[in-house]
Amino acid sequence: MTKVIFGPERDNVATCCVPLAPGDTVKLPDGGTLIALDPIPVYHKLAVRPIAAGEKVFKYGQPIGVASADIAPGAHVHVQNLESDRGRGDRK
Repeated sequence: MTKVIFGPERDNVATCCVPLAPGDTVKLPDGGTLIALDPIPVYHKLAVRPIAAGEKVFKYGQPIGVASADIAPGAHVHVQNLESDRGRGDRK
């Protein structure tokens, strides 16, 4: 079973298809691997590369928000480190 769904190459997150525990290994499209740092619930986001605070977060090729803190590869990406852009007119 696929553990995560990857979008286009510009995406810096992937969607988990199964819950991940810290230490679980995920295969990357380039053949490399990534280790989950946090427990990540099913359908939540996993950082696939470093994301700096203030950087846009891309999922399925679309910007979904801005990192509110530095995010390490393998970390859970959710409300604790992501500010949504959806419905906001103050950020483009």
